[in-house]
Amino acid sequence: MKNGIFLGLDTSNYTTSLAIISENGELIANLKRMLPVKAGERGLRQSDAVFSHIKNLPALFGEAGAYITDKRIIAIGVSDKPRRKEGSYMPCFLVGYDHALAISFATGAPLYTFSHQEGHIIAALFSSGNTDLAAENFAALHVSGGTTELVDVTPAGVGFNCEIVGGTKDLNAGQLVDRIGVAMGFSFPAGKEMEAAALTNTKPIPKKSVSVKDTWINISGLENAAMKLYRESEDKALTAAFVFDSIGRAISKISENYLEAYGKKHLVYAGGVMSNTIIRSKLEAQFDCSFAAPAMSSDNAVGVAYLALKSYFSEKGE
Repeated sequence: MKNGIFLGLDTSNYTTSLAIISENGELIANLKRMLPVKAGERGLRQSDAVFSHIKNLPALFGEAGAYITDKRIIAIGVSDKPRRKEGSYMPCFLVGYDHALAISFATGAPLYTFSHQEGHIIAALFSSGNTDLAAENFAALHVSGGTTELVDVTPAGVGFNCEIVGGTKDLNAGQLVDRIGVAMGFSFPAGKEMEAAALTNTKPIPKKSVSVKDTWINISGLENAAMKLYRESEDKALTAAFVFDSIGRAISKISENYLEAYGKKHLVYAGGVMSNTIIRSKLEAQFDCSFAAPAMSSDNAVGVAYLALKSYFSEKGE
């Protein structure tokens, strides 16, 4: 009986994540702990994120113990940078990397490093059952609080090269959601509460044109429009619905413009904002696309655990 596992770690700006995948490629555990953000605040300093990860990881390893008793760690995957690009760096990722390195030294299991973005993209393919796409050229929209990027993806060994070909010129989509949500009294990150409110809206949603040029968008104007709508209506549901409708229309437009410019390709949507059911239903009706399961749209370590598995067996020629 096979008892080997692949361990993944990801220490992003807002979530401590640990994942375990069996050597058969089955997901055993997808564990997470959100980093605490004080009420009314809209983010974390890197020093606070680093400290929170250091506190969270022992608890996550304790939780993981129930899944790895009598199991052998074959290899470890970890995100050590935001993107696969020279100079890409955030201190919070060093926490996961240092812990992964220590485990590698202690167990003799090889350590493989990947970017946070690669982890998000492969997690979307893994959870949608489309991992075969990893060997092809496709497009990915990584949409979160820290990133709103449209990338042309090409295979690079087990991972990917991601060329930025579009995205936002100002605010990230997740920033817009969180800023409006916090202003309306929701906790940070505000995505889930905003979506719950939006789904209760029964009023017509005002339409505001979004600034789009080719595959690039400017969405800072939506913040002012959403705040104006909330001040005038005092309606959280309507305002939340307006935010998601506007983001969905913006993403739809740059996706459409990308396909016109680059030819017909499969679109992969990843990142926390892409767990929103309102935006997802709009895009699924329009495009040949894949989405991560909700638990793998937000930050997770499943992607880097899977990439570790692929790297290990690739080196063995399997």
